[in-house]
Formats: sequence, structure tokens, C-alpha cells
Amino acid sequence: MLPNLRKALKQAGDPARAPAMQAYMKSTMPYHGVSTPLFRRVCKAAFADVEFATATEWQTQVLEIWRGAHFREERYAALYLAGDKRTLAFQTPAAMKMYEELIVTGAWWDYVDDIASHRVGPILRDFPAPMGRKMLAWSKSTNLWKRRASIICQLGFKGKTDLDLLYACIEPSLDSREFFLRKAIGWALRQYAWTDAAEIHRYVRLNRGRLSALSCREALKNIG
Repeated sequence: MLPNLRKALKQAGDPARAPAMQAYMKSTMPYHGVSTPLFRRVCKAAFADVEFATATEWQTQVLEIWRGAHFREERYAALYLAGDKRTLAFQTPAAMKMYEELIVTGAWWDYVDDIASHRVGPILRDFPAPMGRKMLAWSKSTNLWKRRASIICQLGFKGKTDLDLLYACIEPSLDSREFFLRKAIGWALRQYAWTDAAEIHRYVRLNRGRLSALSCREALKNIG
């Protein structure tokens, strides 16, 4: 599958765009230079006839593309396949070993944010007890990207956000000096502020001595 996918992405790419895309993402992996609309069309065509008899077959195909990728769009294609609507029944805690590998080996915000909010989040929503425990464990990980994922996995939950879990996942990183963790904390709080601004004001006031200036700024950006 990967050779044909790579060929299609290369044909859709624009070599003149590729260096700027690579520079923006600070990526050691090169780009084909494929625009987002074209990328989606290529993936839709490339995966149109793919069948997944089992969750194992699906994960094997995702990981084959991910591990064998030479260009960043190829890894984006692996994420596209990971979120294929035909895989809905496979989006369970059993998929978390694969998503953990993608997060740890991807180790950058474009991969991690997509996986956390669009893959890990829905599994947490459907399986709150085991996934809550896993997110708490990730929040204490030595891997900053797993920590970031635990903090932002509820971005789209709005009023269904488990605030106790969110605050518990933030807690181990409150004193961190890592930019991507400080940013994640502010982002997660800002998202929930659309649902309950007073609660986020309260939380920021209570933790102002530990929250970084960046996290505070981000948390209160849209509510003053």
C-alpha cells in the first residue's frame, strides 16, 4: 500500500511548496508539498477499497504506513487511515497501544494534537473509566507528548468535560517549564471557558502562583 500511496502523494505534490512546509513544521522529515484539499482527495482514493476484517488488520496497515514513511504527508496519511469511519468499532482502549506509539515516535504537535483530540478523546468519551486511568498515568509520564495528550484530549467535550480529570491531568505539569505543556494547559482551560467562564476564572485565581504567564494568558484569552 505504501509505495502506491507515496507515488500518488508525490504526483499531487508541489516541490516548490515543500521546503516552506518543512521549515514551518521544523521537520527533519521532508514534505511532498501537497495542499490540504489535494491530500484529502489522494487519501480518499488510496484507501477507497481498503478492507479491515479485524482491528489487528487495521492497526497493521496504519503502522505499516507510519513506520515506513519517508515524507511527512505519508505519516499524515497514516493518521487519516487511523480515523477512517469504517474503523469506528475498533476505536476502543485496545487501540491505545498503537496511538501511544504514534504519539511517542511522532513527538511533535501536529501529530500529537490530532491524535489526542480526534482519536484518544473519543475513546475516553466512550470508555471513561479505563481511559481516565490511562490519562492520569500519561499525565505523570516522563514523555512530554503523552502529558500533552492527557491534557488536551477533552478539547471537544464542552459541557461533558470531566473537570476533575482535566485538573488532575494538568496538576503534574503545573510547574513545568516546557512550552508545549504550558501551551496545552492554557488551551485546555480556554476551551472549557467557552462552557463555564466563571469556573476557569476561579481555577486561574486559585492557581495563579503556579500557572505560567503563558497558561494564564491562553486560559483567559477569550473571557478577559
